[in-house]
Amino acid sequence: MIYLDHAATSPVNEEVLNTFILINKNFFANTSSSHKLGLEVSLLEKKAREQIASLMRVKEKEVIFTSGATESNNLAIKGVALKYQNRGKHLITSLGEHASVLNSFKELEKDYGFKVTYLPLNEEGKINLADLENSMDQETILVSLMAVNNEVGSINDVEKIAQIVKRYPKAFLHVDATQAIGKIDIDYQDVDLISMSAHKINGFKGSGALIKKEKVDLLPLLSGGGQEFTYRSGTTNFPYEVCLSKALRIALENLKVRYEYVKSLNSLLREELKKIPNLEFNSPLDASPYILNFHVDKKASVVSEALSNKEIYVSTQSACSSKKTSLSHVLKAMGKNDKISEDSIRVSLSYLNTKEEIIKFSSTLKEILKTIK
Repeated sequence: MIYLDHAATSPVNEEVLNTFILINKNFFANTSSSHKLGLEVSLLEKKAREQIASLMRVKEKEVIFTSGATESNNLAIKGVALKYQNRGKHLITSLGEHASVLNSFKELEKDYGFKVTYLPLNEEGKINLADLENSMDQETILVSLMAVNNEVGSINDVEKIAQIVKRYPKAFLHVDATQAIGKIDIDYQDVDLISMSAHKINGFKGSGALIKKEKVDLLPLLSGGGQEFTYRSGTTNFPYEVCLSKALRIALENLKVRYEYVKSLNSLLREELKKIPNLEFNSPLDASPYILNFHVDKKASVVSEALSNKEIYVSTQSACSSKKTSLSHVLKAMGKNDKISEDSIRVSLSYLNTKEEIIKFSSTLKEILKTIK
């Protein structure tokens, strides 16, 4: 098997898996329980939160555990918009965001009367900073832009975006860092809210966090017992929280070494794919090396299925949207035509992949394309 779909999800790290099993066997109490077992678990949860805070260079109370990036994005966007709507009702995002971000804004626009500016993408899949600057006004209360695009790997300049947003005291900056955390070295010091998901960094699905800086308040989406500093009520998923802290630690400790290795795989993949006639790259050269998107002159779904039959796994789009529409909204936002937007393939890499796998994938793809009419 050759797995090249790590941007969709990644296999669980064995060390993380062993931690999960150990915790469930020995520390199964509710963190809210006042007895000895509950207090022991609560202490371990506190240590997990402290570790994430230390790794992300934030305060302990700025870490909110969630079920993943989709919930984190919803909580950040709706929580800020509804909490601060008396300050202004203008929001900014881009046309290339993840569905959980775009649909949150559409809901605020349709049901709550917010004005949303959807920034276009340039041909490299990034926003133009001038567009952001020109869109900001005194009514802007939230800007939400992803760090790394999940379909083409384009990297937005988070630090420069933050500098622009900081000039408007009413506005907060939210960054969906799902494809960046543990992979790309980005400074989030001036970012107010950061979303992350465990299963993109070899942790568990259904686990994530929202980093919410102390100066930001939120309107909670869930009402209940007041867990997670009142921002996310519900019985805490303690084993996943500890495993998230471990997965994040492992990813960040190995970030530089893994980045350079994956970069070498990406370079090799580009060189091999250049040998295939009528193949065009959609990912810019300075994109995250973990993602390479390209267009072939055959139906992408047929190519993907043929590869799958040979136990080689890639995506035709983001896993969150591939079953709903045939056109990539990201590629369309980049100015690509319908043919390219429909028939492009995303390869997403990991430190777990090998050069031999890259060569095997490329040669197999070349042979498959010859057989498809």
